[in-house]
Amino acid sequence: MAIIVVKQIGSPIRRPASQRATLKGLGLNKMNRTRELEDTPAVRGMVNSIPHLVAIIEEKA
Repeated sequence: MAIIVVKQIGSPIRRPASQRATLKGLGLNKMNRTRELEDTPAVRGMVNSIPHLVAIIEEKA
């Protein structure tokens, strides 16, 4: 499976609870933190639902 590196670029302050929960589900909780996650449809969907808060900075094979 491929791996993607996701970085939190936006603050969850004053965001709806669902967006905060999505960040928490991705394992992100503070600005500029990164996580290596499996590239699955579920993870891609979570990242695509909050593109203003996270960025994909690297994709590994």
